Amino acid sequence: MNTPLGIMGTPGMGFFGLIIVGGLAGWIAGMILGTRHWIFTNILIGIAGSWLGSSLADVAGVAVRGSIAHFVAALIGSCVIIYIWQMLHPRQA
Repeated sequence: MNTPLGIMGTPGMGFFGLIIVGGLAGWIAGMILGTRHWIFTNILIGIAGSWLGSSLADVAGVAVRGSIAHFVAALIGSCVIIYIWQMLHPRQA
């Protein structure tokens, strides 16, 4: 209860940690789903994915504690965001 909240409500995650985790999660999610993005886009996708992944984990009743768990939540959320983007904007041959 007394855990200080960091950026965007993530406990213990500072601004630079959020950028690093977000950038890595966005980059790896892009590699998994076969898309290429600019570094700033990867960071934004990763930060949004971190929020989405943590929210999905809360709904599922899974506790997200520790750096690895935050990274996995960010990666899953980033994959979901990129997948939804690809479904809404299909590539034309």
